[in-house]
Amino acid sequence: MKVAAILFDFDGVLIESEAAGNRQIAEWLTAAGHPTTPAESMANFMGLAGPQFVAAVERWIGRPLPADFHAARADEDARVMAAGVDAVEGAVAFVRSLPADLPKAIVSSSPTSWIARHLDHIGLREAFGEHLYSGREHVANGKPAPDLYLFAADRLGVPIERTAILEDSPVGATGAVASGGYVIGLAAGSHCAPDHGARLTAIGVDAIARDFGEVARLVGL
Repeated sequence: MKVAAILFDFDGVLIESEAAGNRQIAEWLTAAGHPTTPAESMANFMGLAGPQFVAAVERWIGRPLPADFHAARADEDARVMAAGVDAVEGAVAFVRSLPADLPKAIVSSSPTSWIARHLDHIGLREAFGEHLYSGREHVANGKPAPDLYLFAADRLGVPIERTAILEDSPVGATGAVASGGYVIGLAAGSHCAPDHGARLTAIGVDAIARDFGEVARLVGL
C-alpha cells in the first residue's frame, strides 16, 4: 500500500520506554502488596495515560491508588526525562529515510513535553516539526478512542483512509483500527513477547511488522 501520511505512536514504537516503565509499575505494585509481573503490567496498562491509566490500575488492585504511587511515578518520569530513552532498533534510520514531503506525526498518550524531550534525545525532533499530538492534550477522548488519529490526519491534511498508523499496544491498536486508517501492528520493541503480533492481529490490525524493514515494505517505500 502506497500511503500518503504516517502516524507514529511513540512509546514502544520509536523509543524503548515500555519495558522499563512497566517494570517500574510492576515493582511498585508488588512492593505495595499487589503482586504484578512486568508482563501483567504491559498486558493491562500499556498504551494508557491519565485517568484511563489510573482507572486500569485501580481495577487491577481493587482499591484507589495511594498518593505515593503518583509520587513514585513522577520521580521515575523526572529521572527518565533527564537521562533520555534510546530508540527502538531501526526507528531512527526508518524515519530519516522517509521522503521529506511525506506528512508524518506523533500520536501518543504521553504529554508533548515527553515526546519532544525524547525526540531530541534520538535526533528526530526536526523530522516531525509541530506535529506532536497527545491524547491528553489535543482531544477529549484519548486512546482507545479513535479521536487522536482522526485529529492528526486532519492536521496533516490527509484522509485517514490513506494514512498508515504504527501502533505497538493493544490499546492503541484498538483506537487506530476504529479510525479507519491502515494499521500496522509493530512488534519491534524489546517489550514485545513472541505472541505480541498475534494479540494485535486479533484486534484487527491490517498487518504485523517485526522490524522497520517490514514497515517500509508495507507502506510502499
